Amino acid sequence: MTNKKPILKEFPSEFTTDRLLIRMPLPGDGPAVHDAIVHSLPELKPWMIFAQYDQSVEDVEANIRESHAEFLQRKDLRLLVFLKETGEFVASSGLHRVDWSIPKFEIGYWIDSRHSGKGYITEAVEGISRFAFEQLGANRVEIRCDSKNVKSRAVAERAGYTLEGILKHSERDVARELRDTCVFAKVK
Repeated sequence: MTNKKPILKEFPSEFTTDRLLIRMPLPGDGPAVHDAIVHSLPELKPWMIFAQYDQSVEDVEANIRESHAEFLQRKDLRLLVFLKETGEFVASSGLHRVDWSIPKFEIGYWIDSRHSGKGYITEAVEGISRFAFEQLGANRVEIRCDSKNVKSRAVAERAGYTLEGILKHSERDVARELRDTCVFAKVK
């Protein structure tokens, strides 16, 4: 049996890339994240379960606070992405499905559609990947996405991830239909 129990490893709660500040979620981030979700619903609905439901600012704030607690407990490492220059919220990402016994992580991401097409998600994924390998001692980092999600696949490829395979009928999509899942990875 593997030990997936979180370890209380010390590491920074924020870091930067050329244009971005990437940090753990903090109480009070809910309104900015909610605004991004509302403005990005057409792009999020085909891929994200959370985008299928109406969420109030309070719902999103509660989720942010839960994510903050999980980050502190090292169970799930959600990360919020902001422009360094202005402090404006750009994207939600993070290191999920954590297995500290390896250690391995899965990067997930979505962007405020008002900021898409500027390379922010690729830059964030590259920065989060470095963080995982250098600060967390990762031996493996994965990106999994629906095989039909062309934009997400392109991010993984631009960030230097290798497509290891496509899992046929491995999950249900937002419409509850079977989907194929691409598994991209980087290993130490």
